[in-house]
Amino acid sequence: MSFKTIQDYFKFSIEQRTGIFCLFVSIIALQLVYFLADFTRVTKEDPTKQKWLSLQSGLDSLKSNVQIRTPIVYLFNPNFITDYKGYKLGMSVKEIDRLLAYRKENKFVNSAEEFQDVTKVSDSLLHEIAPLFKFPDWVNNKSEPNKFKKYYNPAFAKKDKIVVLDINRATKEDLIKIYGIGEAISLRILKQKEILGGFVSMEQMQDVWGLSPEVIENLNTHFKIITLPDFEKIDINNASLKELSQFYYFRYALAKEIVTYRSMKGDFNNIEDLTKIKGFPVDKAKIIDLYLDFD
Repeated sequence: MSFKTIQDYFKFSIEQRTGIFCLFVSIIALQLVYFLADFTRVTKEDPTKQKWLSLQSGLDSLKSNVQIRTPIVYLFNPNFITDYKGYKLGMSVKEIDRLLAYRKENKFVNSAEEFQDVTKVSDSLLHEIAPLFKFPDWVNNKSEPNKFKKYYNPAFAKKDKIVVLDINRATKEDLIKIYGIGEAISLRILKQKEILGGFVSMEQMQDVWGLSPEVIENLNTHFKIITLPDFEKIDINNASLKELSQFYYFRYALAKEIVTYRSMKGDFNNIEDLTKIKGFPVDKAKIIDLYLDFD
């Protein structure tokens, strides 16, 4: 191909040259616009909408944090509330002390209502913490012991002649025959007898944890104190602080009060003298009297 032939391709008419020039100018103009112009669109949003979106974002963040930090709630027996546990539940010091004093008497609360009677907590606080209470199965199924009248008990089939046994001579097998008493509770009764040295009153069945009023009534039908047990009585006027504090019905603080009172005012003559001491369980005085020696 000759140079002349190539040159023929670059020959344009006046109209063609004008068109090419305009196209070139347009391309340059578009390039300048692209690089120099700001195409960012400024949008004016409603301030109220922006405030709402900000608030909603904050609420979503708080909600997620609350869900993450929500502690696992465990049920518990209110009879074993400690000082710290009571404080965490919102109880006052006096309310906690009332419960602890009640427990020191070896007594237990068996319902939310009884818990309020003992501690005097407000209705609002009780409504908040009562759903967390978990009582033993025999408490939750209190209606079941009432059914014993509907069942035939072969161990005591002859209703016209019930053989009454001495509770201090009763064996585990004798106790299990009573409706509502299993192996665990029967062993608990025998353990209580061992601690005391023997029962002196059927009222002491109320001190055994796990016995419902219905079962205690049935026990009283088939057992009683026929003869007082042979145990060594506590010499109240000479016993040491350690000996007194080991007695089931005396706590260390009460034993200390007894020793102090005895050293300041002399010997005790009878149980009435002991009832004058602060903290003495007056309701158990008749039972305690049978374990003490005032000579």
